[in-house]
Amino acid sequence: MAQALTGFSAPRQVTKEAAGRARQRRPMYVAQASSFLLDSAILSLYYLAGTTDAWVAAGYAAGGTAWTALMWAASELHLTDRFKDHYLTVPQSFGSIAIQLTAVYLAPEIGFYFVSIIFIVLGFGALRMSARQASAVWTFSAVGLTFLFICTDRPIAMPMATLTERQLALLCFVTALGRCAFTGLYGSSLREMLYKRGNELEEAHARIEELAQIDELTGVLSRRYIMRALNEEVARAQRNGMSCSVAIIDLDLFKRINDGYGHPVGDEVLRSFAVSVVANIRDVDRLGRYGGEEFLVILPGLPGDQAVDVVDRIRQIVRGMNWGAIGDGLAVTMSAGVAQLRADEAPDDVLARADVALYRAKDAGRDRVIG
Repeated sequence: MAQALTGFSAPRQVTKEAAGRARQRRPMYVAQASSFLLDSAILSLYYLAGTTDAWVAAGYAAGGTAWTALMWAASELHLTDRFKDHYLTVPQSFGSIAIQLTAVYLAPEIGFYFVSIIFIVLGFGALRMSARQASAVWTFSAVGLTFLFICTDRPIAMPMATLTERQLALLCFVTALGRCAFTGLYGSSLREMLYKRGNELEEAHARIEELAQIDELTGVLSRRYIMRALNEEVARAQRNGMSCSVAIIDLDLFKRINDGYGHPVGDEVLRSFAVSVVANIRDVDRLGRYGGEEFLVILPGLPGDQAVDVVDRIRQIVRGMNWGAIGDGLAVTMSAGVAQLRADEAPDDVLARADVALYRAKDAGRDRVIG
């Protein structure tokens, strides 16, 4: 039943992560053992007051510590790591509630104290349970209490005939309230931990999103995000009636560079080219790696003729760079096709026109810009 409620997963090798989970569980077992020992001490006081027999405190202590030791041993042996809920919250709750129900039956003269402990066990466990699991534990508790109250004639009570018994009853409920407060604080710490982890996940997601935007080699926008930027700029230009131009740039005969100088040199050419373009365009302009040695430049607010001038200036800068510092005798040129966005034109359409212009530039001898 525990497996059905907690979910079973494949056995895991004991790792540093598993050892960390075992450390996380230890405070829970310490708190559980302390709770049983505290109750046993109170039961001993009831014995001294003549309300219960001596074996009640001893039996309760033995049962509680034995159950806690069993679960603790399973934790330290990493047997609980086989389960989805490695705390085994449901079995833990079943065991603890079963001990309380047994105590009610065997020591009914102070039975209401054990009933109050059932509330604490269920409340504490519910912090880590699903709705289905909490319902199962509640059902177990309700059935057990129904049996005790309806199907037996045990005189379940909370003695208060003498001042000592009233003082002990106060002690019982004060300690129970203290454990309720501890449960609330534990729940608060869980919420704080979940909030912190949520923030960490958001930061990690934002970092992943940022990394996904950037082409790893050149440091400019990746194809996916330059296309997203293009869609946004096209929509903005058409909404505001503004000009917008795009340019597709291709490094001439790049395959020869890779074949003649090697791919590391080719990669450095791409990086240096990207840095040069970024340094010579406006902040509002967008540059992205369109694919291989092709780059896409988005030039918001510029009509086609001005965009051609901007891209041609970049072409001249690229042609005049000292490429020999990267590879002996290396020279790099670029060709580009420029297209201005037309009214009600889709991003794919303006890209297609820029691509046609690029091929015209190549057919015309390369190292030129055509719009």
